[in-house]
Amino acid sequence: MAPPRRNLLAKERFSFAFGSLRTQSYHDPAAKGPGTHTIRSIAWNPTGQLIATGSQDRTLRIWNPERSQARYSTELRGHNAGIEKVLFNPARDSELASCSGDGTVRIWDVRSKTCVSRLDVGPDAFTLSWSADGKVLVAGRKDDTLIPISVESPSSPTITGTINPPKPAIYKTLDPHPQSIQTNATTFSNHIPSADDPNPTRHLFATTGEGTVKIISYPSFETLYTLHAHTSACLSIALAPTGRYLAIGGSDALISLWDTTDWICRRTVSSSNGGAVRGVSFSFDGRFIVGACDEQGCGGNGIEIFHAETGESVHTVATGGSSNTGISAVAWHPSRYWLAYAITADYSTPGGLRIVGAAGGGGL
Repeated sequence: MAPPRRNLLAKERFSFAFGSLRTQSYHDPAAKGPGTHTIRSIAWNPTGQLIATGSQDRTLRIWNPERSQARYSTELRGHNAGIEKVLFNPARDSELASCSGDGTVRIWDVRSKTCVSRLDVGPDAFTLSWSADGKVLVAGRKDDTLIPISVESPSSPTITGTINPPKPAIYKTLDPHPQSIQTNATTFSNHIPSADDPNPTRHLFATTGEGTVKIISYPSFETLYTLHAHTSACLSIALAPTGRYLAIGGSDALISLWDTTDWICRRTVSSSNGGAVRGVSFSFDGRFIVGACDEQGCGGNGIEIFHAETGESVHTVATGGSSNTGISAVAWHPSRYWLAYAITADYSTPGGLRIVGAAGGGGL
């Protein structure tokens, strides 16, 4: 049963309530010492009952957030190079996608612990985006090429009143789309088919090395609009669950917040730690935002949380990190005020996954 959604926290009460939560550490047995097990990506499944971590040492692990011991986790094996991105299907809570420098995207069924599809997308795949309805997956390579992947779910016919077991989905790579400029992180809009709009226009947002964000129409890959967001490279991106704001993290240490109704930048926020923002995440209600910086020193003074509507800094999570540690990834729980983050290790601070709020199954 998924953890229930709690009451919304007012900005004025956030620090008091969130600051009272305990932080749980998760030790991966693959971590042999500093620098050997840097987590590059973390992702919650849609119900928030599982969290996945992908590491540069090829370790892909599924954790139960309420049981920190490794024996309650599952390691999925198959990639033969570092894992750059993990992402659960928004429409299927047991389906996980991962991409790696080995040139493959793999789809996993975390219930059966098996790889159900292996897709060759070319060398140095490093980013993934899944459409809100789970029917499209887009992989990005370091040569600035986007590769769409279609997801087809065959129907299960009814025979003599009995419904056959569902057939596995079919994954197929489509024609690649080379980009003319450096292309970094991507994310889809929240559009989901409905009875009134069975074929909604999907928008893909892509950050670039020129400080812009391209709003791309899918499946045509036509650039509809370009946001001139930062004075240097845009590295990370996240759409609020409410759809109200698009957050863009840049190498200039800023997170800019764009109103999706008129594409005006309403405000920018910046952590006192500085450093390039390589990850960004909204809380389930879209009201709080946090960024990740994996540079040395970014993790030592904690993780700063901002109120999206005002840009105010409302709380700093104490990580216990030293002056040499960084935060390589952050991800809010999909329905609770639980914050997962990955800290890089040095000789005085153990790295790995940590979750604020999950200790003891309590939290907000």
